[in-house]
Amino acid sequence: MQAIEIASFGGPEVLRTANRPMPVAVAGEVLVRVHASGVNRPDLLQRTGGYPPPPGVSDIPGLEIAGEIISGDTQAMAAVGLQVGDMVCALVAGGGYAQYCAVPVPQCLPIPRGLTVVQAASLPETFFTVWSNIFDRGQLKAGETLLIQGGTSGIGVTAIQLAKAFGATVIATAGSEDKCAACLGLGADHAINYRTHDFVEEVARITGKRGVHVILDMVAGDYLAREVLCLAEDGRIVIIAVQGGINCEVNAGLILRKRLTITGSTLRIRPVAFKGAIATDLHANVWPLLESGVVRPVVHAVLPAAQAAAAHALMEAGQHIGKVVLQWELA
Repeated sequence: MQAIEIASFGGPEVLRTANRPMPVAVAGEVLVRVHASGVNRPDLLQRTGGYPPPPGVSDIPGLEIAGEIISGDTQAMAAVGLQVGDMVCALVAGGGYAQYCAVPVPQCLPIPRGLTVVQAASLPETFFTVWSNIFDRGQLKAGETLLIQGGTSGIGVTAIQLAKAFGATVIATAGSEDKCAACLGLGADHAINYRTHDFVEEVARITGKRGVHVILDMVAGDYLAREVLCLAEDGRIVIIAVQGGINCEVNAGLILRKRLTITGSTLRIRPVAFKGAIATDLHANVWPLLESGVVRPVVHAVLPAAQAAAAHALMEAGQHIGKVVLQWELA
């Protein structure tokens, strides 16, 4: 099969098309003929050497796919209502930039009715991440306020829509007026241009100094101390990336007085059962929203898989709104 491999750690140019052995689906897995592969920031980190795959996982990058089940564990498939020939999207720990991918059955979901395979490929990584972190770890509830750092990222456009669909007020930050407008267009109640406004001051103004209940943080670094200032009593910060660095200083006194929770997670290394439980929640609670159009995938660009380097360069430029997807040419 054809796959996109990382020739050496470095810039987008190190991605190259290569011939690789077709993976074999073992017990509990299916083999998917991949039609489209989602591109995510962790793929960029893996390419530069900053996010190695877990032990035993393919060195081929790619954390989400959509395509056709062509073989696999029929008993495991039957347990979740799938069969050979079904079109699915799936979260994977690696190996997604390839024409074929072996996937644990619990991490597969049927493509929502009305969506294309390309749209479906944009769903798993961001929807699994947002559900697990905002609703499970962050415990966001209807009537609460969520601050999203980076509202036009793949995570951000998903978080805005899901938080609104479940009754929260949403404040999103973005780096330009056009991006702020895009956040508002997706349903955010407020958008803050972090290049021209201090988000701490803006959150205080918007909330009448009450603060927000949950913050989805993809920056960390020196943002964390400022985010503590933004939280209401019993507020929660969920860190899912450290684009601003891993070191920070926070006011521990404020954490005590306001009874704050600072937590974080990574999804890639979690066991299949954990990811399967998220898939079950998504199928029950979110897939109907996608099928009804209340929540929609946001795909910024679709490129041929052979142009993976261009897809990475596009994402690194930071001008995209939503997801970038690679499409495989089918023989």
